[in-house]
Amino acid sequence: MAAGGPQAGGSEQAWLETAQTFIQETLCPPDKEPNIQLSQLVIDCVKTVWSSQGRNQGFTLPLSYSFVSVQDLRTHQRLPCCSHLSWSSSAYQAWAQEAGPNGTPLPRERLLLLGTLTDLSGDLEQECRNGSLYVRDNTGILSCELIDLDLSWLGHLFLFPSWSYLPPARWNSSKEGHLELWDAPVPVFPFSISPGPLTPIPVLYPEVASRLLRHSKHRVVQSNLAGKLVRLSALVKSQQKAYFVLSLGGSSPAVSHVSIVVQVPAQLVWHRALWPGRSYVLTELRVFKVRGFHHRVWTTSTSSSLLPLKPECVRELELEPELEGSLETDPKPLPMPSTSQDRNEQKGLIRNSKLLSYTGTVTGVFNEPAGLYELDRQLGLCLAYQQVRGLRRVMRPGVCLELQDVHLLQSVGGGTSRPVLAPCLRGAVLLRGFSRQKPGTQLSHQAHGASLFEQLVWEHQLGLPLYLWVTKALEELTCKLCPHVLRHRQFLQHSSPGSPNLGLQLLAPTLDGLAPPGSTFRNAHSEIFIEPHRCPLQKYARLQTPYSFPTLATLKEEGQRRAWASFDPKALLPLPEASHLPSCQLNHRLAWSWLRLLPSAFQPAQVLLGVLVASSHKGCLQLRDQSGSLPCLLLAKHSQPLADPQLIGCLVRAERFQLVIERDVRSNFPSWKELSMAGFIQKQQARVYVQFLLADALILPVPRSFFHSASFSTPQTEPPCPEGPQIAQSRLFLLFHKEALMKRNLCAPPGVSPEELKPTLSFHVSGSWLGGTQRKDDTGWGPPEPQGDKDKDEKVFLIFLGPSVRWFEFLHPGRVYRLVAPGPQMSKVFENDDSSCISQRPLELAGCVSCLTVQYQWTLELESSLDTPVVPGVNKALPESSLTNLFSGDFTDSLVSFSAEILARTLCKPLLDSLWTKPGNPGLLRGCVKLTVALEIADCEFPPHLDIYIEDPHLPTPLGLLPGARVYFSQLERRVSRSHNVYCCFRPSTYVQVLSFPPEAIVSIPLPHIYLAELLQGSQAPFQATASCHIVSVFALELLWVCTHCTSICPQGRCIHRDPTCLTQTSVSQASIRLLVEDGTAEAAVTCRNHHVASALGLCPSEWTSLLEFVRVPGRVTLQFTGRGAQLESSAEIDEPLTLFLRTLCTSLSVLRPIELSFELERKPSKIIPLEPPRLQRFQCGELPLLTRVNPRLQLSCLSIQEPEHTSFVSSC
Repeated sequence: MAAGGPQAGGSEQAWLETAQTFIQETLCPPDKEPNIQLSQLVIDCVKTVWSSQGRNQGFTLPLSYSFVSVQDLRTHQRLPCCSHLSWSSSAYQAWAQEAGPNGTPLPRERLLLLGTLTDLSGDLEQECRNGSLYVRDNTGILSCELIDLDLSWLGHLFLFPSWSYLPPARWNSSKEGHLELWDAPVPVFPFSISPGPLTPIPVLYPEVASRLLRHSKHRVVQSNLAGKLVRLSALVKSQQKAYFVLSLGGSSPAVSHVSIVVQVPAQLVWHRALWPGRSYVLTELRVFKVRGFHHRVWTTSTSSSLLPLKPECVRELELEPELEGSLETDPKPLPMPSTSQDRNEQKGLIRNSKLLSYTGTVTGVFNEPAGLYELDRQLGLCLAYQQVRGLRRVMRPGVCLELQDVHLLQSVGGGTSRPVLAPCLRGAVLLRGFSRQKPGTQLSHQAHGASLFEQLVWEHQLGLPLYLWVTKALEELTCKLCPHVLRHRQFLQHSSPGSPNLGLQLLAPTLDGLAPPGSTFRNAHSEIFIEPHRCPLQKYARLQTPYSFPTLATLKEEGQRRAWASFDPKALLPLPEASHLPSCQLNHRLAWSWLRLLPSAFQPAQVLLGVLVASSHKGCLQLRDQSGSLPCLLLAKHSQPLADPQLIGCLVRAERFQLVIERDVRSNFPSWKELSMAGFIQKQQARVYVQFLLADALILPVPRSFFHSASFSTPQTEPPCPEGPQIAQSRLFLLFHKEALMKRNLCAPPGVSPEELKPTLSFHVSGSWLGGTQRKDDTGWGPPEPQGDKDKDEKVFLIFLGPSVRWFEFLHPGRVYRLVAPGPQMSKVFENDDSSCISQRPLELAGCVSCLTVQYQWTLELESSLDTPVVPGVNKALPESSLTNLFSGDFTDSLVSFSAEILARTLCKPLLDSLWTKPGNPGLLRGCVKLTVALEIADCEFPPHLDIYIEDPHLPTPLGLLPGARVYFSQLERRVSRSHNVYCCFRPSTYVQVLSFPPEAIVSIPLPHIYLAELLQGSQAPFQATASCHIVSVFALELLWVCTHCTSICPQGRCIHRDPTCLTQTSVSQASIRLLVEDGTAEAAVTCRNHHVASALGLCPSEWTSLLEFVRVPGRVTLQFTGRGAQLESSAEIDEPLTLFLRTLCTSLSVLRPIELSFELERKPSKIIPLEPPRLQRFQCGELPLLTRVNPRLQLSCLSIQEPEHTSFVSSC
């Protein structure tokens, strides 16, 4: 990289020759004779600095150093470095150790840098000045930073003894590195000492100069001002001009200060030379009025100078007597009183920031493009409210700053816990020390977006709390989506009316409500001049974090964590119900459960965000970000499925959603007593997904150029499309029916043996072609090709397998779709018959004449009704099953369709017990899912209930089959059990569509209160209800203790089963009682089980527990009452005390009493077995026999027994 420098051990002569060549090429004016004097001055200057270290080992020249030009640094130096000519190695080591334990010191290079220090950025003829400093030589120009600038240095040639060079950062759009000049430069040409002024300079001091501005009737000529620098504003750069404001004051704080505007381009560099606290003289100032500002201010002229104040070189200007007298009588302006609104704001939620000065060291970089840093490991620093682009390039841990008139804001909220310092345009950020550390490696999301963050402050005028939250939210968004999903640069690009920023669109719902109304641009003049001070940082309110954007992996992990943290078997199976369950039933009840989390369950609330993709492996929709994917169930709106494939690839943002966690648990709890012992849980897994309505979400189409690579979207959405005009052909079809997505055995294609085939995930649809094939041209799709028989209804059977299953969630019966085949136009591409892949029987049943396999590169489009051609003979109505006779024996259809609400979901034994265990693995449960649903029937007050069973190969179940959800089931198989109950099962032709999600707020609806005779009305009767009735008699009573493993009788707590597989000696109590009740309208036989038996017998918990302990000895007690208070049959001796007690109890008034009975029908409604006709029954009323017709007894199961409110009977314990 060096300009031909010799090795450290080279001779001095060779080093001198190389130096002279470098000086002539780099420093001498071009096209002129070699300047021997310049070469000698440069070498003498290098010798002087080199010898100052005192440890030059006898060398008069730094032979190990080589000269470097500006072009060499910009072109070849790719890594940060530093060079210290006057330092020894030990001095550098000591300097490097001060870089801190967490930082890497700048590596040392032995390079000699010379150049002219200037504030001209471009061609010398253009006189382009903006307040920046540069080092120039014949090869180029390089920007630089200097701690303490002497204005007399500008335009002179220097040797820079200590400096560091930093290559351009990733966020630096100019791709220019910069220099950091540590020590004062050494001039090559000695400076001539300029003598002071011959006569003292007449000056005005701040107090007089300030009064003079308020007398507009007096014309003020150019004057000189002298005073102490008490305030320095930021360097403001606008499209029109750049300027800064300095304020001079007296030695006493009570003396008023005067502001001076510096806006001459050649004087902007003064901003780097001014130090607060020092005294200066500014010459040849004039007065002008700022537009929109009612006071006049001082400003510099092109001939103004900045000089250090020396008392012996100035004198106070003597004013004219008339003007001096008017200034003495001029009253001071009264301070502006605070308004009542200000006092109310101070007492309320609005706070005032504090103005102070602070000097500290940068210890961390939070977000460099957003201007967020850490000071002294205690404070936050926000530089976004100033234009400090030049200063940002030196900002890294170790930089020392002096902050003048900076705002201190405490408890800002928005996810920030520490106090924050933020300078506005009125204050100044002054560099007081460079960092010894190398710049850290920037992450991609920390290298872009500087212009976007400036836009938030300067155009949207965000307050600091909201700005901090927005920067944090944008950082979360970039971490979620960039770089593998979206590109950093496009995602954080500057927002414009024609190209709005994608990140701001995602935050727009919140920014529209929280951003301050009014002007869209900051007024720099008002912010600097107006008193009392007003700026976006002056007043603030603590911001409650609106929400956060977690990654999908974080959301999934948090959902699983909460699901298992809240998994409590005792809560899922509360006592006393669990105390009577054997091990098999206990573990089945725990096998499946679910948890739903709403955004409000998180703090702060979570917002769901991701790119919508369709999985070609599972056939479901997913949201995807950097961390992974999350399955989702979407509805366009209530009861309307998602049907538009164009949504694939869109960015989806949802504030209202349901995070669902389905828990699957395999356990072997012996009994309810061990439910708190986690060791009995053998396996647990969770299925996590989200469900929401697109109507509640923000959908943002993402341009294809925003994606980082086509590999993200191609496998999940569509095949890669070549650039230029696309060649494709398509055909419309109307979808009649869609079958289940499941693994199927397909026929072997030619050349493949059936043994090599495995079940393939696939689904089938049947429909009808609408017109012929259409070709794509420049204007769109051309007219359909003519068909041979226009009146023929061309039914087609489409097979979706492999990657084509990604279209499963978008296909719905009754919709018209366009099947698009990209690529070269081939004849009859949609007419190839693939019927050999499947059995001919489904084609015959569907009435389809052709079968077509959808290729993976084909795409699908939803066609609007306006674009659909009218085809005669096509029936678009969906088939609906009549539910009137569903429970009747006259119902002949084997496949039924209906809408229903899921009431309960449980895991049960398969319908065929032989499938309960897999062969060779008796401990592996295959299981069966049972859904209890309430059918939706028009004009039905009490909808009938029905059980739906889902078995392999339809497991796992589709997403969204949860209690409380409304679902449309198509083509379920209707079956009738041996007890004449009607139920349904899933078939390969079954199609399921969720119509609505479970309601967010669970409302407990009380059971209807009816008369028992209303249950004889058939389909109009409720399945569950409450009735006020009277217990007439007890039919039977059974109390027993059974083994929790094999359910055998356990006398004295010991299982009578001798099978060695029964390893447990744990027993549980079970009980059942059968009662006869009546309410004056009808009578019913009610079966009560387990803890409901205690309520039926009127026993309190302690009495019930004692009774069960007495039953433990025999193991089982059974009483059969054959008539109303007549004979008794018992499994024990009739005269035993326990039997006598139970017989007396069952015939006493404590049992035969009025009750409030909650019940359900013992058997679901069915018309297969006709109801028994009323029977004749004889009653005795005194001496008169009565014969009347009595309705058949109802068969009920007890849900609960309560004592009537008017009854004061309470069993004593």
